[in-house]
Amino acid sequence: MAEVIVDTNILLDLYTQDEVWEERSAAAIASAADADVANQETILTFSTPVQISGEVLPTGTYMFKLAEHGSDQNLVQIFNVGGTKLYATLLTDPTDRQKITGNTTVILAEQGSGQPNALTKWYYPGEETGHEFIYPTHEEKQLAQDRMETIVAYPQPANSRVRAGA
Repeated sequence: MAEVIVDTNILLDLYTQDEVWEERSAAAIASAADADVANQETILTFSTPVQISGEVLPTGTYMFKLAEHGSDQNLVQIFNVGGTKLYATLLTDPTDRQKITGNTTVILAEQGSGQPNALTKWYYPGEETGHEFIYPTHEEKQLAQDRMETIVAYPQPANSRVRAGA
């Protein structure tokens, strides 16, 4: 599996079948391929805790996907990597990106001072509209002031290992 090492605290793996993606952001490690378009299933691995609305996900690997097909497309569910344990069901607002890519993209708010980065947006490959996670009003105001880090995964040959800045 390809791996990209970067100098920040977030490790982000995006898995799918045969393709592997290089992380071009200075915030993550990424490897990915095609997931189910209907539910936008994506596997993300974080090397440090990441805040979501209402809780903090510990370091680990998670399955992100839309709630059952046919239901509200604004509900994102977070499971363990095997999909057997549900950690959270989060309400999101649709959010458009300026440039559609064939790559998974996430946006994190860098909260600093020992606080985990907060997951604010998730875009599935090839989709213009993504998912902006809804936080309580007081948290949204604070997150809006934080520096945002966009993490985009790009195609990269399998079995490659790249160190950021190398």
